Amino acid sequence: MRKYLMYIILMFGCYQSGLAQDFTFSQFYEQPILRNPALAGVFTGDLRVSTAYRDQWSSITVPFRTTSLSIEYKIPVNEKDDYLTLSSQMSVDAAGDISLKRTQFKPALNFHKSLSGNRDTYLSGAFMFGIVSSHFDASKLILGDQYRNSAYYPSNPSAQPIVNTGYSYWDLSSGLCFSTNINARTNFYIATGMTHVTNPTIKSTTGSVPDAIPPKYSINTGLHTQFGFKNHIKAFADYFAQGGNRQFLGGMLYGVNIREYNNAEPDILYVGSFLRWGDAIIPAVNIGLSHFNVGISYDINVSKLNVASNWRGGLELTISYIDFLKIRNTSIDKVRCTRF
Repeated sequence: MRKYLMYIILMFGCYQSGLAQDFTFSQFYEQPILRNPALAGVFTGDLRVSTAYRDQWSSITVPFRTTSLSIEYKIPVNEKDDYLTLSSQMSVDAAGDISLKRTQFKPALNFHKSLSGNRDTYLSGAFMFGIVSSHFDASKLILGDQYRNSAYYPSNPSAQPIVNTGYSYWDLSSGLCFSTNINARTNFYIATGMTHVTNPTIKSTTGSVPDAIPPKYSINTGLHTQFGFKNHIKAFADYFAQGGNRQFLGGMLYGVNIREYNNAEPDILYVGSFLRWGDAIIPAVNIGLSHFNVGISYDINVSKLNVASNWRGGLELTISYIDFLKIRNTSIDKVRCTRF
C-alpha cells in the first residue's frame, strides 16, 4: 500500500511545498530547452531536432521511463545580425505499475540580440509556455483495506478517498543567456532561468493544493574548445534550486576527430563523465557523424539507494540532428559563439 500511496503523493503534490522536483536527463546538454528556454537556438545551423530516452530503476521496481523531443528553428529578423528561435519541448514521463504518467507540451520563443559588430556575442531572452498533464490508473492500486486475513482480494472495495486520477496546469518558464567567443577556437555561454514562474496550483486526490509547485531557478553553463588539430573539450554544468532542494550536474567530454572533410565539420568521437551530486556518476559516449549526434550514458548510483539498486541507475540514449535549411550566408556563418 505504501508504495502506491507514494506514487500518488509524487504525482499530485500532496506534500510540503518545496519537495517537488522536475525530472532531468543525465545527458542534460542534449536537451537544452529543458535546461533553460534561453538555450534554444544556441547552436550553429538553422534546425535542430533532439530526442532522448531514459530507463531508470529497472533493478528495483517497474522502470521509470522518460522520453523527450525538442525542435528548434532559427530565423533572422533584421539586418543587424539578430535572430529568433522558434522551438517546442515535448516529453512523457511514466513511472510504476499504476501507470503514473506526466505529459508536457511547451512551445518556446527565444530572441538573440547581437552585442558586437563582429557578430560573435549574443544576449538571448526567452519564454516558454505550455500545458502539463498527469494521470494514473486507479484500478491498479492495491490498498490496505482490500486485504482479508493477510490475503489480497481485488474485488474488495476500498474506502480510500481517490477523488481525482488526473490533473493539468499551464506552466511558464523564462530565461536569459549570454554567449560569446573567448577566442577563435573557444565558445562559451552562461544562462540563468526560472521555471514555474506562476506557481501553478495542482489538484490532489482530495482537493486543491495552492502553490504546490514552487519556482525553480537555474544557472547553466557550457564551453567548447578545440586544441591541436583534432582534439576537442566540451564541458557543461547546471545548478538548480527549487524550494528547499538543490541539484548540481556537471562534467566534460573529450573528443577526437575520427574523420575529416574539406568543406564540412569532422566526425568526432567524445568520451567523458558527468556527476549528479549526491546521486550518480555518469560515464558517457557521444559520436558526431555528419548532421547527427548519438549519445549513450549510464548512471552509476552512488546515493543511499545503492544498497537496493546495487549501484545500478539508468540507461539513457540521445539522438540529435542539426542542419542548415538554406545556403549559408555571411550572417549565419559568423554566429560562431553558438557552436555546440
